Amino acid sequence: MGILDLFGADIAMDLGTANTLIYVKGKGIVLNEPSIVAFDRNTKKIIALGNRAKEMQGKEHKGIRVTRPMRDGVIADFEIAEGMIRAFIRQVSSSFINARRVVVAVPSGITEVEKRAVRDSAEHAGAKEVHLIAEPMAAAIGIGIDVDAPIGCMIIDIGGGTTEIAVIALSGIVNEESIRIAGDEMNNAIMQFFKKNHNILIGEKTAEAIKCEVGSAMPLKEELTIQVKGRDLVGGIPKTTEVSSVEIREALTEAVVQIVDATKLSLERTPPELSADILDRGVMLTGGGALLKGLDERIRMETNLPVHVAEDPLTAVARGAGKVIENLNHYSRVLIRNRRY
Repeated sequence: MGILDLFGADIAMDLGTANTLIYVKGKGIVLNEPSIVAFDRNTKKIIALGNRAKEMQGKEHKGIRVTRPMRDGVIADFEIAEGMIRAFIRQVSSSFINARRVVVAVPSGITEVEKRAVRDSAEHAGAKEVHLIAEPMAAAIGIGIDVDAPIGCMIIDIGGGTTEIAVIALSGIVNEESIRIAGDEMNNAIMQFFKKNHNILIGEKTAEAIKCEVGSAMPLKEELTIQVKGRDLVGGIPKTTEVSSVEIREALTEAVVQIVDATKLSLERTPPELSADILDRGVMLTGGGALLKGLDERIRMETNLPVHVAEDPLTAVARGAGKVIENLNHYSRVLIRNRRY
């Protein structure tokens, strides 16, 4: 892709806690990288980002800091986030471009201050016009739901920092629950489990790998075991231990229960006509957390509703934001309104 292809391009971004995805109008998703930045502590200059920075995570020396500028679905480090957005946009073209219009997917529970931070970051990174869309709305559009229809649908989008639960009808969110319990919280629970039960210190990357490999929300037909390497808290030396999927499921129980409880709360607040639609159409799971083994089965068991995992749940929000940027006039009603003071 050359500069002429992308000059003044319209871009959609899923600026996630765990991953950043960029969709370029007419091109589709052109970037999908971890939202991780490595920078020089003294100069604040970005050394690496995305997959290259993830490889450095937990292995850096005192001159380098590896960080995630997004926490709980919103910007935690304004300066680094802006640098990351700018660098990612630069990555999708051979040289720097100014995006004409940008649609950014954000958590539905975002505050006015957080909205301003996202808008400012995108504008400082070169965007001329910034629009925000709620993640569950983008996810619904991304998986092919007709959000304009007078029919209710329920989306549970489980990302890295937040779980977004929304009932959508007539181009709007009828009710929403946004909880800051998601993939990161699950990783943290696994790290704490090893600390308490095995006296082993493991890193975030290891916890993520364990969750993906043996993590589950329901008993498995065949329980799995995994070898885990970490640092012994007593002796301070490297150590290997073996754990089963049963133990990891126990560690994840609290986070899973909170997601299920938030789902039930959202269902309680849903108008009866829309409840009938959800009973017919079921609940759609999107986001990386949707891939946790048995989570759909657990929610089905707790709510007695059909629960479906969307196809390619990791890119649902980016695909939805992309559809919006492809046809901004048609989807203008689903965007988060600017609030003027």
